[in-house]
Parts: sequence; C-alpha cells; structure tokens
Amino acid sequence: MKLTIVSILVGGAPVGGALMYSGSSRTTTEAIPLQNVSTVDGKQIIAIGVKGGYSPRISTAKANIPTTLRMTTNATFDCSSGLTIPAMKYQKYLPPSGVTDIELPPQKTGTKLEGVCVMGMYNFEVSFD
Repeated sequence: MKLTIVSILVGGAPVGGALMYSGSSRTTTEAIPLQNVSTVDGKQIIAIGVKGGYSPRISTAKANIPTTLRMTTNATFDCSSGLTIPAMKYQKYLPPSGVTDIELPPQKTGTKLEGVCVMGMYNFEVSFD
C-alpha cells in the first residue's frame, strides 16, 4: 500500500508540475488597452492590434474631429495584415511588424466605419458618437 502511494506521488509530481508550468507560460498577443481611443494635440487616435484578427473588434470614438486609425502589427503573417476599409476605398497590406497610421477625415455622428481582412474572416468596427 505504501509503495502504491509513493509511486503515485513520485509519478504525479512531474505531471502536476508540467501542468502548472504550461498554464503560466501561455502566450498572448500584444495587449491593446480596453480604452483604445485617445486624443493628442486635438487629433483622435484609435489603436487597433492586428494579429489573428483585430483587437479590439469594436471601438467608440468622438465624431467631428480629425482621427488617426493606428494599426499595430507584431509578427503578423495572417490575412488580417491585408486590410480593407470599404467606406474609405482603402486597401493595403500592412507590414509584418510595425505601426501604420491611417488618416481619417472627421466622421459624422452615427457613422460606423468597418475594416475587414482580405479574406473576409476578421473585421472591426468604429462607431462615431
């Protein structure tokens, strides 16, 4: 009986340690704060992460002020790097890593601007209030 308990403890310790270690080392994409809209020198900046989709997918911004859509890639090699914004007639492949600023004219209250990847798999939306 004692040999069975010792065998379970000795055999289970590495498995339990491996589970704890793997749980703490999960990788995540670069975090974009929930408050991804800021104003700098009278210009609004909307920060969106691009990798395996767009983060955040839904943003709310102020209407009637100049706006920059700031797309940040970090080792992005999927279809989300091929960005289309139909309302702006914008289509471009973003660099695998870096920041791409897209200047937007002031948007009217109630406008919803949508961006989509080249395959139509991923999208994001900015509502202007």
